[in-house]
Amino acid sequence: MASTRYDAIVIGSGITGGWAAKELTEKGLQVLILEAGRPISPEKDYVEHVPTWELKYRGWDDRNARAKVQPVQREVYYACDEFSNKFFVNDEENPYVSAPGKPFSWIRGRQVGGKSITWGRQSYRWSDLDFEANLRDGIAIDWPIRYKDIEPWYDYVESFVGISGQAEGLPQLPDGKFLPPMEMSCAEMAVRDALPKHFDDGRMMTIGRTAILTKVHNGRAACHYCGVCHRGCITGSYFSSLSSTLPAAEKTGRLTIRPFSVVHSLVYDANTRKVSGVRVIDGQTHQALEFKSRLVFVCASALESARILLNSSTPEFPNGLANSSGELGRNVMDHVMGGGAEGIIPGYLDKMPIGNRPNGIYVPRFRNVKTKAGGFIRGYGYQGGATREDWQRGMTRAGFGVDFKNALKRPGAWHMTFYGFGECLPNHDNYIEINKEKNDAWGIPTIKIHCAFGQNEAAMLQDMALQAAEMLVAAGATEINAFAENNPPGLTIHEMGTARMGRDPKTSVLNEHNQAHEAKNLFMTDGACMASSSCVNPSLTYMALTARACDYAVSQMKKNEL
Repeated sequence: MASTRYDAIVIGSGITGGWAAKELTEKGLQVLILEAGRPISPEKDYVEHVPTWELKYRGWDDRNARAKVQPVQREVYYACDEFSNKFFVNDEENPYVSAPGKPFSWIRGRQVGGKSITWGRQSYRWSDLDFEANLRDGIAIDWPIRYKDIEPWYDYVESFVGISGQAEGLPQLPDGKFLPPMEMSCAEMAVRDALPKHFDDGRMMTIGRTAILTKVHNGRAACHYCGVCHRGCITGSYFSSLSSTLPAAEKTGRLTIRPFSVVHSLVYDANTRKVSGVRVIDGQTHQALEFKSRLVFVCASALESARILLNSSTPEFPNGLANSSGELGRNVMDHVMGGGAEGIIPGYLDKMPIGNRPNGIYVPRFRNVKTKAGGFIRGYGYQGGATREDWQRGMTRAGFGVDFKNALKRPGAWHMTFYGFGECLPNHDNYIEINKEKNDAWGIPTIKIHCAFGQNEAAMLQDMALQAAEMLVAAGATEINAFAENNPPGLTIHEMGTARMGRDPKTSVLNEHNQAHEAKNLFMTDGACMASSSCVNPSLTYMALTARACDYAVSQMKKNEL
């Protein structure tokens, strides 16, 4: 069994793994990234400008093959297509099971860059409305940090990433360090202007805050509005670890990236009460390897990171490494999505959007901000937008013949959509466990997921639909259609909560610095660390927590505390 030593090992090369590599190498450490998947060559793998007619299946993909090898991944229909299915895992090689009656869609990307190549890029700060929520509602455990603890780290990562957005002065959605905002369409402006005239609960609409550049930033080009970001961005205009943090880490000369390195488990030294190394199965040869380091950052995504620790059981920790609390793998959360409404905004037929804006609008949380409303706790926000209908409207409307076809050649009306994303409450009974009866393609035990949304999420979903419809009515929309989709957990791809932060080692896995209570050189900074879920996209918070944890870890190393 081969063995190599580093100052730090980072498991995963996605959004948090990339940030850990950047911060640790820039602070002088020799860092090894262990990535389960293959290396990516943007010149070959990014095909955002390849026209559909040049593809073998003209964009429709080999649906039989996709149904066989990616039955779960293909549920992300807009992204796991003929252009980009290579950025999603093979479900046959990476199996898992859901508990009966509790479907869960686990969406994964195993390659250098991870899911940062295909993420939605919406980037919002949390506020103390979020960090204090568990304490206020008497649910789960209190966060060990508040907004003031993470605010400077939001500043830090935003300055590097480049977030375009509009400052609005909302206490529930703190402003950040923004690049110039993208413009709303004329129909969106009309809806925006109508909301404060008809509602007195503080609801408003702004442009999405997104990790896409609107001007040259840190050597990366501004977005050119081709709008198919999930295929990869050859200009690096949206943030990914592949275009930003990993090159910064490589620039130091202290980074080693090892692709095809499927992590089996961590090695725990009972004498020092620290993690001494990482066991790996080579993804190509299936050879067992072991790498040693003083410091380990687990950044493999919430469920995968918990799986690694659960597979790392020892005599001291028979139920998973650093799991005396019993909370490892527990409290699985994902945003509840799919309540909303759509309609036609009359007029503006002499106006056309320019380009294909890779961003939408955002309606920040307005439920249960200052006063209780809606029959549930916490809240939700809307994403969406308005654009001219194209020829595809003909698939759902009656008509035939030459006149109908000619009409479809011309842009249609302005179509506006509000699509809700709501907070999922932490629940001890939503959890994962090791499934020793089923191994993956590398002989590593897989997981069984027990997770379902509760009554609070169901009530929220219905309110999303009702309020979205009312906003469209207020804006003068016609042909309004409200909807409340029955999406399973996981499909929002915001899974979190399996190794939560907390003050008490008896009720949490990590402390306020993302450090394992029971293994001081072990840090987890991806979605696993979250004690609640807020209702906003979580990736910006993961990045800030990672930078903060790296700063703490290196300071502790310098004091010989690790």
